Amino acid sequence: MTQLPTFSASSYDFEIKTVFEEIEKIKTEKNGEIVVGLQFPEGLKKHALEIASQIEEKTGSTVYISADPCFGACDLDMRLLEKSDLFFHFGHAELKQGDIEKKVRFVEARSKVDISDAVKSALPLLPEQTIGLVTTVQHVHQLTQAKQILEAAGKTVIIAEGDRRIAYPGQILGCNFSAAHSDEIEKCGALLYIGSGQFHPIGAALSSKKRVVCADPFTSDVFELSDRKFLMQRSAVIGNAADAETFCIIVSTKNGQYRKSLAESLKAKAEAHGKTAFVLFMDFVSPDQMLSFKADAFVNTACPRLAIDDSGRYPAPVLTPQEFEIVLGERAWEDLVLDEILEGGQD
Repeated sequence: MTQLPTFSASSYDFEIKTVFEEIEKIKTEKNGEIVVGLQFPEGLKKHALEIASQIEEKTGSTVYISADPCFGACDLDMRLLEKSDLFFHFGHAELKQGDIEKKVRFVEARSKVDISDAVKSALPLLPEQTIGLVTTVQHVHQLTQAKQILEAAGKTVIIAEGDRRIAYPGQILGCNFSAAHSDEIEKCGALLYIGSGQFHPIGAALSSKKRVVCADPFTSDVFELSDRKFLMQRSAVIGNAADAETFCIIVSTKNGQYRKSLAESLKAKAEAHGKTAFVLFMDFVSPDQMLSFKADAFVNTACPRLAIDDSGRYPAPVLTPQEFEIVLGERAWEDLVLDEILEGGQD
């Protein structure tokens, strides 16, 4: 019999007792059994069956698990949400998307891994006096600890507020780096990013124009971020789209990614430059869906990572809105930033 990965052995806190309490509360309100929906990002899906099993055993509820890809709190499984009395979204912080979140409980899956060694190891790479701290939601509860370590080393530390799409000071998303380019961050000589991966710190670096040092508490890797490889890859994509005449502009119908007005403005810009542009509406964006559309290039207004991740798998170059402006000659290369969905940026 297959052994399920146990969430109790995970590096993340799934707040299972709180999950049980929330279910019991709704069962009391409904005066009977309820349907519970679960949604996980890719990195946490391996715990889905064990968590579902525990919920069914403990509460007697019917549990359904979303198997679709999940890119963030912007990407709630609306069909499963409609069929659920209570819906748990794991791994992200609430985006405050209004009425659709009334049945949703966000379980942020905060990290249980100690960050102190990684932060201390980063100190030799941070000669600057004033340091800004940024991270993902998994480590926001540990920023105070990181600040204390840096201050004990004589540093001045800033943990800046982002816009209203950001739940916590110092938090950055894959589509929102406002906590890394606020007015407060202007005072910083460098940023320290606590977490795994390079996409988030690259966004912080490009948006803030600051040097970024990365400290990964899971691997103990500490390094100064270099965005050179990323910029070379994006340069190649932009170069491949330089002679494009026909563009398809992608709009996602997902609540947290929907930017129709931006797509319409990009279409108008294309036509003003003598180009042909069409607007495509879709829910899930993938390379296979693009095969039938014989455009010279695509422009993505959905999740900003879609233009970056797996870019080589698309049948034509996929540009961010900012890269499209470079192709049209409306933006200088040195003004390239990662696309963001900021407060008020949806329509």
